[in-house]
Amino acid sequence: MLTLQTALRQGSEILEKSGIPAPRLTAEVLLSHALRCDRAYLYAHGSDELTRLAWIHYGRYLDERLRGKPTQYITKKQEFYGREFHVAADVLIPRPETEHLVEAAIDVIRTRKDSRILDIGTGSGAIAISLALETGVHVLASDISAKAVAIAKENRGRHKARVSFFVGDLASAVAACSIDLLVSNPPYVPGADAANMQREVRDWEPHIALFAGASGLEIYERLIAEAAVIVRPGGRLMMELGYQSLDAVRNLLKQNWADIETVFDLANLPRVIIAVRRF
Repeated sequence: MLTLQTALRQGSEILEKSGIPAPRLTAEVLLSHALRCDRAYLYAHGSDELTRLAWIHYGRYLDERLRGKPTQYITKKQEFYGREFHVAADVLIPRPETEHLVEAAIDVIRTRKDSRILDIGTGSGAIAISLALETGVHVLASDISAKAVAIAKENRGRHKARVSFFVGDLASAVAACSIDLLVSNPPYVPGADAANMQREVRDWEPHIALFAGASGLEIYERLIAEAAVIVRPGGRLMMELGYQSLDAVRNLLKQNWADIETVFDLANLPRVIIAVRRF
């Protein structure tokens, strides 16, 4: 008889031998997903027999993870800002670091309840939905990928958030001087960095949401220029920063933006840049 405890141990050993990070936790998440239960159930019922159907699912999930597929794409969910979001290969997996962008935006929105908010490159909708639910303000959100927008709309329905999603290339579909706060986690990985990325990211997450040309600044350049058109004077632009991009992004902001601030993450790395549109 194969018990849940034995299945968990065997799965953890298989993952560890293949160099998968956090093998025990990953095995717990995958077995829980196979059983449609939470992780606590595995320990409360460790001596229970694993059914044949659950073993088939568990084995398939383990095989997918061994081939590099991110756990979040296997379970089709990821927690962000205290809520569970549906994710799939058409959207970037939300990262905890991006919560710094959400927190910075919330601070601004709460002081201006009538603000018109736009999230560009929304992906799963995690940023826009979090902002709408935390502040009660209606949020606009766009993505160049229609498939990503479909997933974002699914998450909107799940959380009953006041967000209007639409398909668009950066700010191309937005009227001039119509936005009070523009937030974005844009693509910022230089193309040359692909060879050094984790295979889970490079081989599975959507390249359109990751890579930004040769320098990694190409999307920042376009976004900052377009933001200067659609953000009202006195309005704000907030963007997540890529690795070692702070100085270059600050230089791009100098022409039309003032009061430039930087938010650092828990590792003391510059994570969010904030700027005010000059009058």
